[in-house]
Amino acid sequence: MSTSATELMKTPLNAAHRALNAKMVDFGGWDMPVQYPAGILAEHEAVRTKAGLFDVSHMGEIRVKGPGALALVEHLTPNAVSKLALGQVHYTAFLYENGTFVDDLLVYREGEEEFLLVVNAGNSDKDFAWVQQQAKGFDCTVVNESPATGQIALQGPLAVGILQPLTKTPLDPIGYYFFTHGEVAGIKCLISRTGYTGEDGFELYCAAGDTERLWNAVLAAGKPAGLIPAGLGCRNTLRLECKMALYGHEIDDTIHALEAGLGWIVKLDKGDFIGREALLAAKAAPAPRKLVGFKTLEKRDIARDHMPVVQDGRQIGFVTSAAPSPTCGFNLGLAYVPTDLAKIGGRIQIEIRGRAVDAEIIPTPFYKRAK
Repeated sequence: MSTSATELMKTPLNAAHRALNAKMVDFGGWDMPVQYPAGILAEHEAVRTKAGLFDVSHMGEIRVKGPGALALVEHLTPNAVSKLALGQVHYTAFLYENGTFVDDLLVYREGEEEFLLVVNAGNSDKDFAWVQQQAKGFDCTVVNESPATGQIALQGPLAVGILQPLTKTPLDPIGYYFFTHGEVAGIKCLISRTGYTGEDGFELYCAAGDTERLWNAVLAAGKPAGLIPAGLGCRNTLRLECKMALYGHEIDDTIHALEAGLGWIVKLDKGDFIGREALLAAKAAPAPRKLVGFKTLEKRDIARDHMPVVQDGRQIGFVTSAAPSPTCGFNLGLAYVPTDLAKIGGRIQIEIRGRAVDAEIIPTPFYKRAK
């Protein structure tokens, strides 16, 4: 039995989405827009060529502050937190002792002893409980700021030109994966430059009560440039083209960080962290499986998330994410396959509605923007 809309959690922009006639869906317990009337293809194209505006207020924000904050976040995550400059962000993960994923997240260094951890919406409560549990013995406070925080993401090549007239904060000096604080449309914001689409853009964090005013101001400012609201549907196709991991698909509690192709966030020489011993052992042994990109060879064959990869009638792997690619113009996906089959140009078969269809392993990311 499906959860009714009245039981779903709502972001501060729920009424705004409905006023824009968005198609709303249950996304991890949240009532979220999957698309607006323009449709997923138009929204995807807008982000790649002009700009799109996303509601990401459902994401979780956890603040860790105090003399032991750095030590705690280093213990919790495999990336080298001590190397973050003030105002810098990096991508990392919470891992279990066996090296698999509690979640992936962004770490914002707000101060020498203060960090903002931005986690996935569907894992927010689990993650907060995990951080609290691990924080015992560390001299710091852990606060769940998610309910008090709104967040919107402006993504696309025209993002700087749209946003700059709304703020006195110079945007060009904010580097990729850096942030600052300033006012946007008269609203106090954390202004960050990361993104989950492969395009340039900014995330604006503000007080929950200011989110709708901020959303409306950015939409109005960008309308002459072609900015449109964008939903979860195109967010998924955009991140898939760029091979950005999604929890529950490329990563989860059965997949460890190295086989997920995320060895670059694992700094085994930084000192101890949760999952380090398991990842050291995994690095020393041959990897049994690998995450690869593929395209189906026939245009009519569209793979979907979690379909089996098969060989001689038996399952040997699985698709993590797949969809027709608006930018590339063919049907693509990501899949875990045995390492000996994971060669560029190699062939695999995917079971689609009872048929084993041919697919070719191709390089990833499928799309990378020109600098």
